[in-house]
This record gives sequence, C-alpha cells and structure tokens, in this order.
Amino acid sequence: MTADRPTICFLCTGNAARSVMARAMFAARAPGYRAVGAGTLVLEGLPMSQRTRQALADHGLSDPDHRSRQFGPDDASATLVVAMEPSQVAWVRRHFPEVAGRTATLPRLARHLPTDGPLSERLASMALATVEVEEWEEVVDPASGDQGEFDACAAALTTLVDRLVDRLGPPC
Repeated sequence: MTADRPTICFLCTGNAARSVMARAMFAARAPGYRAVGAGTLVLEGLPMSQRTRQALADHGLSDPDHRSRQFGPDDASATLVVAMEPSQVAWVRRHFPEVAGRTATLPRLARHLPTDGPLSERLASMALATVEVEEWEEVVDPASGDQGEFDACAAALTTLVDRLVDRLGPPC
C-alpha cells in the first residue's frame, strides 16, 4: 500500500458490487485516505456490472477503470479492511490473521468506531481480531438481483459510508 495516506480496503465477495460502490463513495467523501477494493472469491479483471454502474451513476459517481481483484498479500498492509458481511471477516481471520485486528464490517465501524485518538488505537480498543461478528452486520449482496436491489444496496451504503467517514475523521 502507500505510506503517504492511510489505506482503507473495502472487501466483499466478488469485488463486483458492494465493495465497488462503497469504495467509490468513500473515495469521493474522504480524499485524505486511499480507497481500494478487493474480494474474497474473485474472477480477476472483470468490470463492474451494468446494474452496479447505474447505481453509482444515480449517486453521481463512476469508476470506469474498475476491474475486480482478489484480496492478497499487498492488501494485508491496509490501515483498515472494511468487510460487507460477517463471512468476509471470518475469511480474513483464516487467510490473513495478521490483518484481523484491522478488519471489521462496515455496519460495525459505522456504529462503533471510536472517534477520538489515533486510528490504530481506536481499532485496537475494538478488539476486532476476536470480537464476535453478528448477523446485523451484513450489507445485503444485490448479486443477481434486479436494478432495484442494487439501488437499495447503494442507498444503504451511502448512509453507512457517510457514518464511517464521520467516525474516521481526517487522517492523522
């Protein structure tokens, strides 16, 4: 990753919808951070679907250069890994245990990330490597749904990303 700006990695399953939308939203709202996206089970190099593209466009966003990518060793140096569902947190804990203390779901971070102090200390205070991830923490995957499901996902992500940006504050 990069040393000049903290890196936030948005993680979903295929890096085709949720992490793509969340990454684009975060990048537009938090320019002091570097935003990247990845997936846990990816067919690499694919563009986002037309439904994802439309959902982003409805929010005034685009990411024409997006290509799906598998989470890998380079991502393990991210300042924070933001997962879309509990199974992705479990996947990181199994495959990249060194990142477990910096990995949480977007709903958990939007609700519980402390707002004061250095980010590393705030994350440490959350005991993310061992916290029990709960069902309420899932951002529903629009997957093979219709445009309405992608739009609903984008609307939910907008609220969650706004809360995350507020809780993160500017990079220290």
